[in-house]
Amino acid sequence: MQDQVGNPGTARTTVEAVRAEPRANVLIIGAGINGIATFRDLALQGVNVTLIERNDFCSGASAASSHMIHGGIRYLENGEFRLVQESVQERNSLIKIAPHYVKPLPTTVPIFSTFSGMVSAPMRFLTHKQGKPKERGAALIKMGLMMYDSFSRDGGSVPRHRFLGKKKTLAELPQLNPGLKYTATYFDASMHDPERLALDVMHDGLAAGDHARAVNYVEAVGSTESGAITLRDRVSGEEFDFTADVVVNTSGPWTDLTNGAFGTPTTYMGGTKGSHIVLENDELLAATGGREIFFEHNDGRIVLIYPLKGKVMVGTTDINADPREAAVCTEEEVDYFFDLVKHVFPQISVDRSQIIYRFSGIRPLPGHGDTQPGFVSRDYRIVETAVGKTPLLSLVGGKWTTFRALAEHLSGDVLKVLGLERKVSTAGMAIGGGKDYPRDDAARARWVSANRGLVSDKRADALLERYGTRAAALIAQLPAEEHMLATAPDYSAEELTILATEERVVTLLDVIQRRTSLAFTGRSSHAVLVEVAEAIASSLGWDTEASEREIARAAEYLSWAHGITDSRAGGKTPVSA
Repeated sequence: MQDQVGNPGTARTTVEAVRAEPRANVLIIGAGINGIATFRDLALQGVNVTLIERNDFCSGASAASSHMIHGGIRYLENGEFRLVQESVQERNSLIKIAPHYVKPLPTTVPIFSTFSGMVSAPMRFLTHKQGKPKERGAALIKMGLMMYDSFSRDGGSVPRHRFLGKKKTLAELPQLNPGLKYTATYFDASMHDPERLALDVMHDGLAAGDHARAVNYVEAVGSTESGAITLRDRVSGEEFDFTADVVVNTSGPWTDLTNGAFGTPTTYMGGTKGSHIVLENDELLAATGGREIFFEHNDGRIVLIYPLKGKVMVGTTDINADPREAAVCTEEEVDYFFDLVKHVFPQISVDRSQIIYRFSGIRPLPGHGDTQPGFVSRDYRIVETAVGKTPLLSLVGGKWTTFRALAEHLSGDVLKVLGLERKVSTAGMAIGGGKDYPRDDAARARWVSANRGLVSDKRADALLERYGTRAAALIAQLPAEEHMLATAPDYSAEELTILATEERVVTLLDVIQRRTSLAFTGRSSHAVLVEVAEAIASSLGWDTEASEREIARAAEYLSWAHGITDSRAGGKTPVSA
């Protein structure tokens, strides 16, 4: 399924430019969030850098996240204090520099005992062994949250935690399991649109100048004796050699496979699969009270029930996975999620008819032997080897929350190899549409009044919510009378045309899954696919036959990978992934 690529559009002119000048100081392979952030950092230093991705930007592990920016409170038990401190600080920073996509998220932990875990947790910290998983009690969680709060000392990006007993908890969240004894509520942050945030990071890099180039649907397939990297354009099938002073491998779970293609086998990675489902269930949505419900189950897995975009996302699993095999959410995992919902909200019924989207991905974790997946370090390291005579830096690990700090570290290592000095730090630097983002209603109204162009105030406000302040450039291109989609009336044909033209779209799925949230919110029926394809066909040079191929390809993929069957004309019955 993943080898199917759509027809060429205007985005391929960038690939042609790379083929015409196949040389850069730095070649970054893999455009997940860490590769994209490293690209941005190096571009801002003035380094000649090229970023390639074998599929679409932010379409692999980075697209399968839990949509959270978090410190990782449970990593404290593993003794990963550095990682937790960095994560909390980066969380607080992202709320400030990317406020259009990263927002404080109240998170409530149901607690069913007082002292459970008080022996097993310290033993794991002292011995670095997992031991038997055990649900955490109030005393242990209280200690962890006190330490967690201590890492957040920047003037209050998020409130500190609070504890409630059973009576007050059920007054606030009456549908919770009445067997609980306490709840703890603390704040992390939500990330409503991870793919769009990644695109904003990339656009910042591209805006630095012509020395920064980024292309999708181009893969690294080998190397020459001299250390040049052989690239393949997956749209045309043509191959060409690319030379760089430094090669950076940020291909996440596929890092070892990429190195293997260069003839430099490695065994750095040991990823695990994480799956999620998205439910259309108004009762469950209301029961969350706008909070994420989060706890560690007695099997050691993290459980989250998360209100998002008017839906409820439930996850996640943590299962050893082979990156050579596609990750899909299985029926067994769905059963597991339903059992968890029943444990937290015993009076609320959920069933498969309410699943509007399911997704799965492989976390880029380091190799971990017989350590249970849930307890593998989420920290990262950078390993330097070589392809021929060309230095090769491989990133092992990393997560969404720390992408900015990680990229500064990785690009710093690259600058060292190149013998260059850092010119600018990205710390505190606004990302994309987060620049000058209005922070209150009055500022928002002023922004809308100043940037509404020919559209209504309501429409301008909706686009500000969707794109941050980058919406101003999009609004300036919109006519007064937009052609709103009949199947998704919050999007217009003109808006989608601009995305297809300016955001390097190659396939219909690029738009359905990553330039918009149509798939995630359950709007990828056959009728939607047809209407979106009609909107973008002209800008991508698709004739009727090409559009029909794209619709068929998208429908097949959505059914296979995400359990969506009504993307096929007439199909309505849920299928196994």
